[in-house]
Amino acid sequence: MKARVWMPILLAFAALAGGCTSTFHGTGEDIERGGEKIQEKTS
Repeated sequence: MKARVWMPILLAFAALAGGCTSTFHGTGEDIERGGEKIQEKTS
């Protein structure tokens, strides 16, 4: 009975965690590009 209750919660958490990683990855790339543009302008 408890497995029936926890399984949808665990699946939802896994889906959210998977979505967050790609979002954080994209944010990191944007920050990196911004840093490169600043370096280009200062040199």
